[in-house]
Amino acid sequence: MTLRTGIIVWTVFLLLAGCATEKPIERAPLPQETAETYFNRGVDSSQKGDFKKAVSDYNKAIDVKPEFVVAYLNRGYSHSRMGEFDKAIADYTKAIELNPRYAIAYHNRGFVYRRMGEYDRAILDFTKAIEIDQKYASAYYYRGHIYHYNGEYDKAWEDIKKARSLGYKVPSEFFKNLKEAYEKKKGISPN
Repeated sequence: MTLRTGIIVWTVFLLLAGCATEKPIERAPLPQETAETYFNRGVDSSQKGDFKKAVSDYNKAIDVKPEFVVAYLNRGYSHSRMGEFDKAIADYTKAIELNPRYAIAYHNRGFVYRRMGEYDRAILDFTKAIEIDQKYASAYYYRGHIYHYNGEYDKAWEDIKKARSLGYKVPSEFFKNLKEAYEKKKGISPN
């Protein structure tokens, strides 16, 4: 073997031996999506009516950031739109646990209770939303709607008047029916 061939063989051997003992190249981990990224995807899916995908993205947002109150709120909304009322209630309840002054969580939970026919619970939640935010027109409207349904026309009339004074667009047919029921019960014309 010639000197030149020997040098080449040893060089190749050393290169191969050196490569075998070096640490393998570490790849940088792929960046994890942020909770906000998943949340925004959930909002987009929800706005497109794809509530199942929205729930999936809200789940991921909550996995990354378990205290993400608005993710629970929005996931609750998506569950309610899919008719999964128990899951919606659970999410609104969790949002309330994380932020007891979150009026919209009480309002939305009350709305779901109303849809489930649990009117007493709905009234409690609408009332709590109003305690937190006295200008929550929608909470007055839906509480008044339940009072009307229950035949409590005095309370219904007060809530509907308040909702209207706060700018809530009360359907004219409902307002007319309530006014007639109130007048009939009182034997007077409300102001």
